[in-house]
Amino acid sequence: METRTGFLITQIKQVQGRVFQRMLDGCGIEAFNGAQGHILYVLWQDDGVPIRRLVQKTGLAKNTLTAMLARMEDQGLVTRETGPKDRRQVVVTLTEKARGLWGPYEQVSQEMNRVFYRGLTQEDAFLLDGLLDKILGNLTDWEAQLRKKSGDGGETDGKDKREAGQ
Repeated sequence: METRTGFLITQIKQVQGRVFQRMLDGCGIEAFNGAQGHILYVLWQDDGVPIRRLVQKTGLAKNTLTAMLARMEDQGLVTRETGPKDRRQVVVTLTEKARGLWGPYEQVSQEMNRVFYRGLTQEDAFLLDGLLDKILGNLTDWEAQLRKKSGDGGETDGKDKREAGQ
């Protein structure tokens, strides 16, 4: 069965990113971009987490996340410190500046949801979310199987991504 799903998802992701960034800019939230907002969102839900957990929750590669965190630290959005129990662990914490951006970000996020689901019934929206959850589950399960075959333990785990709604 050949479908346009992958192509459509790619297009949706690209357009969504541009629209979301314009919404952020329009609300005066220029402190971070959409990708950084994803990291902040995870931290707003659970602050003071090890980088490994951020990797799991965001689905970003560790080297990508580390580079983004360095920029966010330079912008005064996060701090990175040695873990209290394990000196090898790096814990990421929000700054007061970042905590103060939650309200405006949440407003933009709610507006983005209204744009996403405009014209859909509640049943349509639940069906769409359920189908996308299934696709994500299929992909993360497949990824885990590929990692097992290659002996790569990897840094992400599909269950955490699905729980995070990502």
